[in-house]
Amino acid sequence: MSPHFHIPYVLPTVLLATALLLKAPTFLRAMKDADVRATTILLTCATAVLVVITPANIHRLNVWTGVPNIAAPWAYSFLTAFCATGLTMIMRWREPPSKRRDRRMRAIYWIYAGIIAALWVTFILADVPEPRIYDLDTYYATTPWMREHTLLYVLAHMVSSLIAAYMLWKWYPEVTHRWLRTGLVCLQVGYASGLVFDAAKLAAMSARWTGHNLDWMSTKAAPPFALLEAVLVALGFIAPQIGPWFQKSGRELRDYRCLRALWRTVRVVQPAAAAARFGWWVPLDLRLLQRQQRIHDALRLLAPYFCHDTYQRARTAALAEFDDEQAKGIAGAIALQDAADAYQRRQPRHTGDQIPRIGPDVIDHLDQVARALSRPRLFDSIRQRVTTTESADTHA
Repeated sequence: MSPHFHIPYVLPTVLLATALLLKAPTFLRAMKDADVRATTILLTCATAVLVVITPANIHRLNVWTGVPNIAAPWAYSFLTAFCATGLTMIMRWREPPSKRRDRRMRAIYWIYAGIIAALWVTFILADVPEPRIYDLDTYYATTPWMREHTLLYVLAHMVSSLIAAYMLWKWYPEVTHRWLRTGLVCLQVGYASGLVFDAAKLAAMSARWTGHNLDWMSTKAAPPFALLEAVLVALGFIAPQIGPWFQKSGRELRDYRCLRALWRTVRVVQPAAAAARFGWWVPLDLRLLQRQQRIHDALRLLAPYFCHDTYQRARTAALAEFDDEQAKGIAGAIALQDAADAYQRRQPRHTGDQIPRIGPDVIDHLDQVARALSRPRLFDSIRQRVTTTESADTHA
């Protein structure tokens, strides 16, 4: 393979390493959870494979250890562990806990542990003095023991990909969870890519065995499919776990931003005690909860300044153009802005022993109120009409 031919190893390696780092806190918190441990091992193996097979790192290993082609058993061992972990992960998802499932999973681990041991034995027995960065599999395809070494990892990978693809194909129609289905699609495409990788490797080695040369299938055609498999399989296993988290975080971020305009409107109210300030590093759900609490505290203090007549006039005006939900939001926004202005002028609308309160028409529709406040043109237009009507009624 020409040294000028470069496969983009960096991007998938960085993606997997990033996923592994993001998963690390979960692993530390729940390392006793078998699923968490398995996912972490899978991500570690996938990342290690890509790190080791990078041409620059193959050269570094050869130089640092003084052992030509030592990267081969390392990379193939991580790949074999990746295969075993992937199979057991699918079994964990598909089947409820049982002694039979545990026995099958242990059998898979033992079988693939034996394959890893055989990889190291065959490499030690092989005579491979010439370092090969790009074409190790085909260059030594006819070399005793190295031939078995290469064939062993390719067949182990192919068998695991076929079994995984079959299990996923049978299981997919039964799955209804959106994120799990997304993960299964990634896994199926990933394992299909792995089978293309295996086919290309076997074709190139078989050609060498018969005296032909199809090295390009091993050096150029196969590696991109290996990278694609590593990324898609890892993504397939973590998508059902991080997908709901991203969905929840997106919803919380949307709500947090949505409430910004409402918070800016009512924060003129000075609380009785200084509120604790949360920094950007504080989890978003806590910051959202704090903003919601501050808004409700401010509304409680604004209640004496809230004018229900203003709310009703604004709602009547808004109903001429919008549905009832939007009209309630616009009316609540106008009435709360009016209350905030009255608070700053220290002109309460309610006096006496009766405890004032802002009704559920506003409290139960704070999302719509916040959206109305975030649309200043619409808000100012209807508020101007309400103010004009109120002024005309007053003069009359």
